[in-house]
Amino acid sequence: MSDVKLVGPTQFEEYSEKYKDYLAMTRRDKIIEVRLHTNGGSYVHSWEAHTAWANAWSDIGRDLENEVMIITGTGDKWLIGNPDVWKTKFMDWPKQKKLEQYHESLRLLENLIFCIDIPTIGVINGPGTHCELATLCDITICTEDADFFDPHFLGGTPPGDGMMLTLQNTIGFKKAAYYAYTGKNINGQTALDLGIVSEVLSRDKLLPREWELAGMIMQAPRSARHLTHSILSRPWKKALVSDQGFQLTHQMYDMAIDEEGAFGRLTKMKERLMGK
Repeated sequence: MSDVKLVGPTQFEEYSEKYKDYLAMTRRDKIIEVRLHTNGGSYVHSWEAHTAWANAWSDIGRDLENEVMIITGTGDKWLIGNPDVWKTKFMDWPKQKKLEQYHESLRLLENLIFCIDIPTIGVINGPGTHCELATLCDITICTEDADFFDPHFLGGTPPGDGMMLTLQNTIGFKKAAYYAYTGKNINGQTALDLGIVSEVLSRDKLLPREWELAGMIMQAPRSARHLTHSILSRPWKKALVSDQGFQLTHQMYDMAIDEEGAFGRLTKMKERLMGK
């Protein structure tokens, strides 16, 4: 075996540089913080970042020097929705691009759950859509003004790319249906009351608390950390295998036959999408 040359995982220095335009990564004491951003400010949704996330989870998960992962945002907003990404109607996308979008949308969540074998902490630092990235983590904390808002149905599209799946599996099918149809705000306190998040904090306390929680987890033996995460993430694995492909296919089929396109409808919701 001494003569066998194994192909090892990508190193932190390489993948942190590779994804730096979309994810700012910091690591200390084997705790990796992954921070969504756009040009150093709050993240504005783009297809480039959408692709990068799925690949980043794979690289992060294979690096044995990572022992706890924190996912958070930048500034005072978790994510800023961007209707401009839909200026070209999905039905007019080339067939190959539609297929790529389907696979990337699946991998974005699947790689987060199936490729990450260490405890995860989701830290929602303000309002914004696509909170599923943080909700899928083992522990989720958020600010008081967080907004667990799924815009799809109000924008004329079935909700199939992850947020509704996480709501169904945290607050129950009946409540999730209500929030899907109404688009009613779920702020931090409501999210805590419903069981979506673990803690609600003021923004100034969020960063210290994420590192405090990560440090607490690191006190346990390595095997306990890894295997506990395996237990805690198993319900999400089941949910993704059972429902994510089904839900995403329904969403993308409707988008593929939507002659009007989502851009105009989402533009009317721009203030909400931008987290105002």
